[in-house]
Amino acid sequence: MDDHAMMHCKEPARQMERLRAIMHRLRAPGGCPWDAEQTHESIISNLIEEAYECVDAIRSGDITHMREEFGDLLLQVVFHAELASERGDFTFDDVAAAISDKLVHRHPHVYGDSTVGDSEGVLAQWDAIKRAEKGDEHRPYLHGVGKGLPALIRAAKLQKKAAKVGFDWPDETGVLAKLREEIDELQAEIDAGNEEAFAEELGDVFFSLVNLARFRQLDPEVIMAQANRKFENRFAAMEQSLRGQGIALSNATLEQMESHWQQMKKV
Repeated sequence: MDDHAMMHCKEPARQMERLRAIMHRLRAPGGCPWDAEQTHESIISNLIEEAYECVDAIRSGDITHMREEFGDLLLQVVFHAELASERGDFTFDDVAAAISDKLVHRHPHVYGDSTVGDSEGVLAQWDAIKRAEKGDEHRPYLHGVGKGLPALIRAAKLQKKAAKVGFDWPDETGVLAKLREEIDELQAEIDAGNEEAFAEELGDVFFSLVNLARFRQLDPEVIMAQANRKFENRFAAMEQSLRGQGIALSNATLEQMESHWQQMKKV
């Protein structure tokens, strides 16, 4: 089947080939000028944006939206593989082969003779194999954990990995006590007017809050997203309530906004 026919192929089993053929055509002479100009670096923001849109789609529970956003994210992988293939660096098949080999190697309890009893055992085994693969046995234990991730997500990953070797509070009491200690230290820097130390202590408070979420087996990123959504919805309701009384948001006083905000909290 030639490239033109592949671009119009509707056979379910061949849709991955079709997508790759389309991407190749877009980059080829006579294709799309925008696609032809892109580099690995120029589409980094697209990769990040599509990943976050996938997360939003998952949280929305909209299956159609999820399917669309997963497609957009898959396109980014195909795009980068096409760029690499043109340079002779690697191909999409190399990417697929690498992750397949990794999955087989890191699941010896499925593809080998290893035995693990539960999910915790699987994760511990995965971590040990990963460190051996990367030659990290003699590097600091937290070397490379979550680098490149947003700070909130990385904080949770750092804490989770430290907990695997027993560096953790025995119960929630210690977590809460640490949080209160960090808040007290933050207040001390506010009282002292020390802006530089204030930023550091505020970071410690955030880190302790992430730890509390982790201790409750909650994802801090999900919690923050829910808080953002609640604030956004409540602010919109406050704005609508003000408008219902003929008050534009830009003209409302703080007292008026606070009054309507409190009303919306009761709804």
